[in-house]
Order: sequence, then C-alpha cells, then structure tokens
Amino acid sequence: MENEETLRAAVIAQSEEEFDSAIELRRDLHANPELGWTEFRTASRAAATLDAVGWEVRTGADVCVQDGRMGVPAASELASAWESALANGGHPGWMEPMRNGLTGVVAELRGSRPGPTVAMRFDMDALPILEAGDDGHRPAREGFISQRPGVMHACGHDAHTAIGVSVARILARLRDQIHGTIQIILQPAEEGTRGAAAMVAAGVLDQADYFLCPHVGATSEMTGEIIPGVSGFLATTKLDAWYYGKAAHAGLAPEAGLNAMLGAAQAALGLHALSRHSAGNSRVNVGVLQAGTGRNIIPAEAHLKLELRGEVSEVTEYLDEQALRVLAGAASMWGLEHRVERAGAAPGAASDDELIEVLRALAATLPSVTHVGNPTFAGASDDATAMMRRVQERGGKAAYVIVGTELAAGHHNERFDISEQCLLPGIQLFTLAALQLTGSLPHS
Repeated sequence: MENEETLRAAVIAQSEEEFDSAIELRRDLHANPELGWTEFRTASRAAATLDAVGWEVRTGADVCVQDGRMGVPAASELASAWESALANGGHPGWMEPMRNGLTGVVAELRGSRPGPTVAMRFDMDALPILEAGDDGHRPAREGFISQRPGVMHACGHDAHTAIGVSVARILARLRDQIHGTIQIILQPAEEGTRGAAAMVAAGVLDQADYFLCPHVGATSEMTGEIIPGVSGFLATTKLDAWYYGKAAHAGLAPEAGLNAMLGAAQAALGLHALSRHSAGNSRVNVGVLQAGTGRNIIPAEAHLKLELRGEVSEVTEYLDEQALRVLAGAASMWGLEHRVERAGAAPGAASDDELIEVLRALAATLPSVTHVGNPTFAGASDDATAMMRRVQERGGKAAYVIVGTELAAGHHNERFDISEQCLLPGIQLFTLAALQLTGSLPHS
C-alpha cells in the first residue's frame, strides 16, 4: 500500500509539473494545424519527443497500411504539405518515412516486468475551417490562432495530442516500476473516420489487452468532469461520388449535352429519401454538391460528398447497399458515367462495463476531477471504434473516455476553444490508468 501511494503521489506531482508544457504544446499545435494524412509536423515532432525520452517509436509503413487509408489527399497536396512542415519545424529524420502521407506514430514502453499491454489512442488532425480572428476569440487574442488560413483545430485534437505526449513523458520516468507494455498511438485522419482502419490493418492493436481513448468536451462541457465510458457510437460510411456528362451551349444546343448536375441532384434527393431499417436509427446526409462552370453551359461534371450512419453495423451496411444503387440509378437516368470512392468508415462500438468501473473508481481519486459522470450515449461516430472492436474481438477490453471542458463554441465551429485546465485530469487519468491496468499500480 505504501508503494502504491508513493507511485500515485509521484504521478500527481509530475503531472502538475508537466501542466505548463502541455499547455505550451497544445498552443503550438493549435497554431500549426494539419489536415488528415498531412500531419507531418505534428507527428514528426511528437515522434522525436517520445524517442528522446526512451520510447520505442515506429512510423510510416510500419504502422499504417498504405492501401488501407481512406480519403487520402492528392499526391501534389501531400508533397506541398510535406515541404511546408519541413520549413515550419517538422523533424526531418522522422518525417522521411511519412513522406507519402503515412503519418501514424506508435510508441511502446516495455516495463521491467511482464504484464498486460495497454494501448492509448490520441488523434492529431485538424479541420478545414477558417478560424475566427477577432479579439473575442481567445487564441486570436493571446497569439496562438491558426497560422494556416482555412485549417483549424476545432475539435480538440491538439489537446488530445498534448495529453498523450505528456502521459508518455511521465511514464518514461517511471519505467523501472512498470509491468507489461504501454502503447501510445498517435492517429492521423480521424476527421471523416479515415485513419484508424489503416493502423488496425497494420496490426498495431493485435497485442493490446486494454484500449483507452480520450475526447475533450463532446458530451461534457464541465471542466473537471470525467465520463468514464461512451457507448452508442454510430457505424458510418463516407462516400464520394463523381458524375461525368457532356458540356454543351445551354441556349444553342442544350440537347447535345448530358447534365451531370441534374444526375447529382437526383442522387441527392434519392439518398435523403432512403428507407429506414428496423434494426436501428439511421442518418443520411449529402453535405456537398459541386457542379458547373457557367450559367450558359450544361454541366459536364458534378461531385457529391455524403455520409451514412447507423445505430448498428447492419443498418449502415443496408444504407451503403441502397446508396450505391441510388448513385448508379441517377447516372443511368441521365445518361452519365459515374464512379464512387469510399472516403471513410467506422463500425459501431461500446465501452466495456468492467473497464468503465475501473476508470470511474480511479477518476474519483484524482484531485483535478470534480465530478465523475455516468456513461453516456455518443450519437455520433469516431473511428477509434475500429480500434476498440479489434481489441474486443481478441478478448480485450476498451473504453472511450470524455474529459470535460468548458467550450467557447461547439465542436467544428470557427470559435471553438477549450479550457486548458482539462489537460490536467486527462494527463492524470490516462497515466494512472496505464499503470493500474498493466498491474504496475494495484487496485485500491
């Protein structure tokens, strides 16, 4: 018991010492956001930090199956982002294996004695949003606003990465007291549920007995609150569809054209009219329809971006089949060619009750935690579910944890900002959970 309390006290003290550095890192990442599969600066600097404190670090093709990625930017965009990151403080040596957009990072810390493996996932990517620039927005007022116009950390992934790096730095100092193995997974391209599948396919979760994942805010806007488990994640599929017709003069010879815009519009209407499924709730949304080049030209090309969500995977699989039929039918109706690409996907998942209770009890002991909430229903999607399911299918336990924070505005909003006080309970909970689940810190 004395050793246990000594170790707990050491973690609490070290987390408080790390707090200022965590804020500094979060602000640096907020000012330098990167979109999915282009997180070269973020990933390389994190990899260098973890390597420097003694973690075994793998990147690139070792942790990310190239053909398993979804929604990958064009080669020219990847090359431009790579050069930009290199010029803006990216670590050259760690960036090299990531050159083609393989921006995942997996770090392992092997303890001095045998024990279970605990994997913890922290996502890194930002969103294509122009951040508010007026003095009413704290990052603008205090000088850490995004330096990349049109790209912004508007979902808290900068905080997630800062928590993960801080946890890793603390655990590295405690290596001699650790049993088993601890993994830090820095995941690219969570937005659009594009990144986890490629890391799962690379086998990075195949040895994990436990899996943990944090999200700041979301279902809790109370700084100091921990919600120790989230369930009810909606399974999702993201599709991109292109329609190809024939341009023509809209006044002189409209009959000579094949209108791609009308085909895409017909598809959008049909998609929003898809029948529901008796196995659970569903969501369908066409979020983008782009077409045309001029008012007097029959549009030759059109592009749709859509998403499907289901309460269970059976519902999403049904929607996927029906959506492909609608997309093809619209093309046939208007005499168009078309193609469809899968831009993202994630299964449904639920946190394990046994692990929720472990985290609930642990959170209740933390000085930075003012309230431990009840498990909550997600009602949304996150591709951490692919990692959760992989661990659970192999007999392990998984939990998705909410770290509460006051929000300046909702997620995916140009005025999104967090209370940085939330970093401390996140660091403390994930550090102590890793120690407890590996058997390094016995249950109280």
